[in-house]
Amino acid sequence: MNFLKAEWRKLAIINYDIDPDVLLPYLPKGTELDFYNGRCYVSLVGFMFLNSKLLGLPIPFHRNFEEVNLRFYVKKEEKGVWKRGVVFIKEIVPKPALSLVANSIYKENYHTMPMKNQIDESGDELLIRYSWKDKSWHSIQIMAEAIAKPMEENSEFEFITEHYFGFTKKENTTSEYEVCHPKWDCYTVKYHQLEIDFQKIYGSDFSFLNDQQPISVMLAEGSEIQVKTKKYIS
Repeated sequence: MNFLKAEWRKLAIINYDIDPDVLLPYLPKGTELDFYNGRCYVSLVGFMFLNSKLLGLPIPFHRNFEEVNLRFYVKKEEKGVWKRGVVFIKEIVPKPALSLVANSIYKENYHTMPMKNQIDESGDELLIRYSWKDKSWHSIQIMAEAIAKPMEENSEFEFITEHYFGFTKKENTTSEYEVCHPKWDCYTVKYHQLEIDFQKIYGSDFSFLNDQQPISVMLAEGSEIQVKTKKYIS
């Protein structure tokens, strides 16, 4: 059953190499860390959530909004098949009702903060900026070529974007939900700029990211998505 239908568009993805031991306390029971070429990744992701429908119904005043999240990558074996998914450290949205629904139904770690976005296309360049505020403003900004291209098979971009499950840890219980979408096209990134205090937003476990350069920066076009109803797996 589809719990949510929407579009995820213009996904700015900032990837970092992280010591796997940092993530073990956040790892849901029944899952294990997923690696790409021997590296463990954590990603800061900002995007537009558009045309949202909950159980098939539009949500008044809550259809279009920004989201920024910090996530890492896991997998779970089921009947000889690997399910590849993500675990969210924190998800930031601009409206309290969004956090209330996500935290109560999906047991995710949503927080409400003032947010804004800028999406400008000028000639052959595309500018994307997502901003959010606690006591001060934080932001992700990417400048990219304006024409998106298909993803390459077995690429880093494919690894980052082709995780189709969400796993959530709640004490000793793990829940799982599936996110359905086609393969995403990607833009060639020219440069990026970050203004963020990881310790203030995500806590001391991730403060080291303030002094660490990303290993890659990506911009995905996104698509329509469907989020299935969650189930408990342990």
